[in-house]
Amino acid sequence: MNPAEDNERFAMLAKTFQGLEEVLAEELRGLGAINVEPGLRSVSFEGDLAMLYRANMCCRTALRILKPFYKFRAQNPDELYERVKDWDWSTLLSPDKTFSIDTVSFSDEFTHSRFVTYRVKDAIVDYFKDRFGPTVRPGVRVQDADVIINVHIAGHDVTLSLDSSGESLHKRGYRVAQTEAPINEVLAAGIILLSGWRGDCPLVDPMCGSGTFLIEGALIGAGINPGIFRRNFAFERWPDFNEELFESIYEDDSRERPFTQKIIGTDISPQAIAVARQNIERAGVGKYIDLDVRPIGSWTEKEVPAGGVIVTNPPYGERISVPDMEGLYRTIGRQLKTVFKGYHAWIIGYQDEYFHHIGLAPSAKLKLFNGGLECELREYEIFEGDYASFRREGNALNKKHFERSRPAKSAKREKAPDERYRPKKGPHADKPTRNRDSSTDRGWRKPFDRQRDSKEAKPAKRGDILDTITNRQPSLPPNMRQRRGWRKPPEAPTSNTDDNNNPENP
Repeated sequence: MNPAEDNERFAMLAKTFQGLEEVLAEELRGLGAINVEPGLRSVSFEGDLAMLYRANMCCRTALRILKPFYKFRAQNPDELYERVKDWDWSTLLSPDKTFSIDTVSFSDEFTHSRFVTYRVKDAIVDYFKDRFGPTVRPGVRVQDADVIINVHIAGHDVTLSLDSSGESLHKRGYRVAQTEAPINEVLAAGIILLSGWRGDCPLVDPMCGSGTFLIEGALIGAGINPGIFRRNFAFERWPDFNEELFESIYEDDSRERPFTQKIIGTDISPQAIAVARQNIERAGVGKYIDLDVRPIGSWTEKEVPAGGVIVTNPPYGERISVPDMEGLYRTIGRQLKTVFKGYHAWIIGYQDEYFHHIGLAPSAKLKLFNGGLECELREYEIFEGDYASFRREGNALNKKHFERSRPAKSAKREKAPDERYRPKKGPHADKPTRNRDSSTDRGWRKPFDRQRDSKEAKPAKRGDILDTITNRQPSLPPNMRQRRGWRKPPEAPTSNTDDNNNPENP
């Protein structure tokens, strides 16, 4: 890699979950990125080396930050091999370095990502063998490679990028224990930011599990950068790594701010609360969070702080279930109506039949992906009395959210590429096409079957309703002032979101 001037501008791509693109775009704009363009599960932008470091350190809803360096077209695997081998790999690698390859392919020609990975690897290795001898080549290393190369194929268009993040950015570094099926950290932060909560009122999760919403809420409210807990980033192993520049970004606490509101988490499981407490202590945000063992049905109105926001991820009946799922959702609805008056509740769920038992009309519906499940995030505005009285007082549900979440009557759902070319009749009509080589498709489930049809339109983007995401920010507690300690914390179990919540498969 040629050493670049620190202020040289280049293109980058931030990966995220589908449904969080606009949130991530606002984060990047707040950090100073230019030419920010949301895409599908990604946001393209431009900036300098400092912007690349800052995006990794500060973005709450990014999964990884890529730096594209080589684009070309290939009609077949042999042409792919030749075009990759044509690149001057000595600018990125040397025989004493290691590399790994991550491939994503959406192509009728390149249907197997693993085969693409092998061909790209062979081309890189042969480049060095041809120039330096049959035994001189960089090594291949699956974990902690010096250089991580991302290969993206769309049709015949191939893009090679450097992965500047390394491990997915959802792996903050504070999770030392987990309950079953915890929500992904990036998704949790995205839901909180979508809710509009910025630390100016109480935040409650009455089914907190391992405490992900609570911790991400504390980091947002206190303005603590999520990357502060990471041991390292992949860009630290690049030849042009500017340690002094990165240290200045790492030590910058100008976005932090005092945070005085309370974050409250409860769960029916003592084991879950014990796990949440470990993670909260590891993150150093215990001063902001109250924990208690209690079922959601035991909350009373006098115990609830006024005018707050609820974010929660109740069981879906898939990986986690309870004996009476319908009863659980009825209890959620009853408690919202009778206990959490004046609140905005944001609930992510999977089964429409369970949402129905909440018994309240949502003011917003947003499609999000939680692991391999297509879920919905629903907002409920809780008010005193009946709806007629609510309207007579001059109030209204969040109509901007509500209208945007409803499909237009005349709109037709745009078919995905694999649906357009699927035979309508004959023996192959029901067979899936093979143009999408993604492990996430194998575990695909289609929720809300009873309410969706082919004429449903996609929800509109909500970029215009998002507040500025990065502005004021708080102080770390005294025991967190030694930033160096966070970069290299003591060894601890590194349990993270399980395979079914793999953020690389949104």
